[in-house]
Amino acid sequence: MANGDTTVSRLGQVDLSGDALAIFLKKFSGEVLTTFDESNIMGDKAITKTIESGKSAQFPVTGVASASYHTPGQNIADAGNSYLSQIRHAEKIISIDPLLVSTTFISNLDEAMNHYDARSVYAHEIGHQLAVRTDTVKIKTHIAAARASANYTGGKVGDQIDVSAESTTADSTETYTAANLQASLFLAAEKMDDNDVPNDGQRFAVLSPTDYYLLVNAGVTTSALNRDIGGVGSIATGEIPMVAGINIFKSTHIPTTDLSSTSTGDGASNNDVFGGSGVGYNGDFSDTVGIVSHPSAIGCVKLLDLAVETEYKIELQGTLLVAKYAMGHGVLRPECAFELVK
Repeated sequence: MANGDTTVSRLGQVDLSGDALAIFLKKFSGEVLTTFDESNIMGDKAITKTIESGKSAQFPVTGVASASYHTPGQNIADAGNSYLSQIRHAEKIISIDPLLVSTTFISNLDEAMNHYDARSVYAHEIGHQLAVRTDTVKIKTHIAAARASANYTGGKVGDQIDVSAESTTADSTETYTAANLQASLFLAAEKMDDNDVPNDGQRFAVLSPTDYYLLVNAGVTTSALNRDIGGVGSIATGEIPMVAGINIFKSTHIPTTDLSSTSTGDGASNNDVFGGSGVGYNGDFSDTVGIVSHPSAIGCVKLLDLAVETEYKIELQGTLLVAKYAMGHGVLRPECAFELVK
């Protein structure tokens, strides 16, 4: 050490050696992952497959078997006796979409003056943005499943359920009450039973905060929160976790406008979930209120899970921060999805 030099305690250095920003970078990465998980309610609401390479993944889809009473003496294996089940098979190919990134840049001078606050705020923002995009895409894909006109194995399909009070057809100008909304959830549960959707505790509904609290508020005097007749939830906490065996979630990521001609953003994906009735994950959501679905309705293929990269740019005198992932989404079982419309 030269005379006059000062011994510096580097806050980001491990055991006084190595990268002077090592701890800071790890802390930042952890903040992004935490923010992503906390903001993302749709993370487990799809059949997910991770691939190590390639541009797409195959999701097998199978139909159901039949059963018949046996007549003594008949050969079960004889095709003419109609005992043998012909189980339908199909496949759905889901492609990886372009890399989705959320980035920011921190000036070296700004970081020196206000390091922790800047990193924390920026970490939250880029992590939250990735969560918003993946949540929105999955909700749109569940809506596409509900609108599908055919099942890949020739079976039943989902439907649109009108929550409005005025008529049985969708109209974006119509209004509805909490009672209408609750009745629609019970109808969705009934239709799921008719379609043999698993009643395994994974059925879910996603509503806007407005409609979620409409249910909570009405639940004070109705069966939604009445524990004596099977209701669940709490007016004190403002929660109504389940109606008709369906887990209820609230989200601000439900699309409510016509995006069917918007080729930017979610419209620039490699997957056309609406089959020509929209662009990419974009469609006409003018009448959309929410979804009632099951994770098996859609598939998600991951090539690159959430990761964070940082690089100090000498020529810019600052650090470039990039959060990213590469995924793709598609419809698997339309019979499991229902769209609430007005």
